[in-house]
Amino acid sequence: MKPGLIIICAMLPLSLCLSSCSGTKSVVVSCNDFITNNHIAQQVEMTAGSSITLSLCSNPSTGFQWSESATISDKTVIQQVNHEFVPSEAKNTAGAAGEEVWTFKALEKGTSIISLEYSRPWEGGEKGEWTYKLTITVK
Repeated sequence: MKPGLIIICAMLPLSLCLSSCSGTKSVVVSCNDFITNNHIAQQVEMTAGSSITLSLCSNPSTGFQWSESATISDKTVIQQVNHEFVPSEAKNTAGAAGEEVWTFKALEKGTSIISLEYSRPWEGGEKGEWTYKLTITVK
């Protein structure tokens, strides 16, 4: 067996363990999910110290956007650490939907609800066109 292949074979289980042992969860909600149901609620369990990334379909070219900061029912349990817009990977596609991605960290045991609203933020704009709630139980 070639030395490079041996190293790759040895590193693969380690990298899989690091990604699954790191305590990072991922929740992805597509545009099709929101077309089917404008108001989505989900639940997850986490351990204290772990993180979760939440990716929600977003298309700012329509004037709609998700709340910059999530509404968190108990900030002693969950903390928002990041929020960013990730454009579509489809090149040269004007107006293509992308994702808004939030990262949250579980601080201590308990339950907290993360709430987000997809709206046109200006006065008189549509509010709560889509809503998302994630109930997180930290064990």
